Amino acid sequence: MSDVTRILASIDDDPQAADELLPLVYQELRKLAAAKLSHEKPGQTIQATVLVHEAYLRLVGPDVDVQWNGRGHFFGAAARAMQRILVENARRKKSLKAGGEYDRVELSQIAAEVRGRAVDVLDIDEALQKLEAQDRRKAELVRLRFFAGLTLAEAASALGISPSTADNDWAYAKTWLKVEMAEAD
Repeated sequence: MSDVTRILASIDDDPQAADELLPLVYQELRKLAAAKLSHEKPGQTIQATVLVHEAYLRLVGPDVDVQWNGRGHFFGAAARAMQRILVENARRKKSLKAGGEYDRVELSQIAAEVRGRAVDVLDIDEALQKLEAQDRRKAELVRLRFFAGLTLAEAASALGISPSTADNDWAYAKTWLKVEMAEAD
């Protein structure tokens, strides 16, 4: 049993366990958050550190009552928490009070060349909700890969499925999302 799994199992009984957990998972969560934020549209105001801390508080905060079933369960929940935080942030930024549909442009960005298509978190969230209605496992696989940055093998392990099943699900989900996102455009 790894240290992370042991601490997760004792988090309900020992209030100090949450303090022990953060140093063990922080770097991994920080790396996953930074990878996720690198795919965001330019002008993203949330930083990887803030995303990790907010997600961590939602996972092991004082008001949270969850029985963790190991490392995979924890990182799956972290992916979902990061997704919710990014979606909430995107919705807040789209509100009229926050400027609505106006895009903030930094002067230093005017000359910068942006490569690739920027991904809208709200569009992905909407598409993932539709996919989840059809196939929950495939939607969860997308969350683990896209929002938590897990490899296919890590996501398969977290979901308790074989790598070949994860590979098939990933191929289907990517194609389904491309079609769904193209229809939304």
